[in-house]
Amino acid sequence: MSSQSADPGDVYVKAGTVVFGLGALATLITFVPLFLHLTPLPTVMYWLSMLMPAGFLSALTGLFLNVRAQRRRVEP
Repeated sequence: MSSQSADPGDVYVKAGTVVFGLGALATLITFVPLFLHLTPLPTVMYWLSMLMPAGFLSALTGLFLNVRAQRRRVEP
């Protein structure tokens, strides 16, 4: 077990990483048919690609929350 307590933004960073990964995978799956001149996938796949920036934003929010919590611990 770790002796450090979890920072408030850790959940956002972990969730953002997973969501970003799913969005990146959806983006790859979406663009493969375009490069291979196959039938394009449904519009839903393009919307799933929007998970990538949403995950990035979530992870960035978690990082800012962690920085703010660390600054509060350091300040007297």
